[in-house]
Amino acid sequence: MTDADLLNPWKSIQDIRRMAPVVHSITNYVVMNNTANALLALGASPVMAHAEEEMAEMVAISAALVINIGTLSSVWIRSMFTAAEHARKRGIPIVLDPVGAGATTYRTSTARDFINTARPCIIRGNASEIMALVSDSVRSKGVDSQDAASAALSAAQSLQQAFGSTVCISGETDHIVGEAGLIQVRNGHSMMTRVTGLGCTATALCGAFAAVEPDPMRAAAQAMIVMGIAGEMAAEGARGPGTLQVRFLDALYCLTQRDVEERMRLGS
Repeated sequence: MTDADLLNPWKSIQDIRRMAPVVHSITNYVVMNNTANALLALGASPVMAHAEEEMAEMVAISAALVINIGTLSSVWIRSMFTAAEHARKRGIPIVLDPVGAGATTYRTSTARDFINTARPCIIRGNASEIMALVSDSVRSKGVDSQDAASAALSAAQSLQQAFGSTVCISGETDHIVGEAGLIQVRNGHSMMTRVTGLGCTATALCGAFAAVEPDPMRAAAQAMIVMGIAGEMAAEGARGPGTLQVRFLDALYCLTQRDVEERMRLGS
């Protein structure tokens, strides 16, 4: 599935803007504001809630659940698993960002346990994080990848086959591995790596697209296309990472069909 027409990001953008799906995010302290604003700019409705006592009710009003393990604690982990249990019962798409997997045993085992239990429809991470999910020999230095996205293809395929999840590997070229094969997205800008939390933002956008697009492979590809295009547009007038952050939100908000159709770049 590599035909740009089949992906149709613009239709999903219109659906998000029309439906304003609630995206429930249990995410980290560093990126809460960033991801909430990005979801709002795109047209979705973000909820940042992590109290275990309200998980059942919060999931009940949500169209997607995004789990981000960036700032782990035992209390939050219980909330993540509780939310996922209710999301599975309701058929709500679950998206996982295994932030920093491979850096410590605690977060690696948490991510693996979550995948095994919750069976997320989309797993999005950098190459090192994805590789750490299947191999104890991979060690990361935190949230930054030490490997190219293409190096994690074998690990992504293993995860997809074992759990049925679409696996999105972020990098200079994004690789989306799903049941239908491989999609490569070549949008983005190098300055985006200088802004903390944009990877987490990509995961949040995966949640927004999964809320309106039932095929998780298409949803992940659409999210990465839109993420990359908005980053390119933001970088064009940015003096540095600070102005890029602001311009990125503006780009998401102002994105047009022409922007998507003219800028979308797929393939190796």
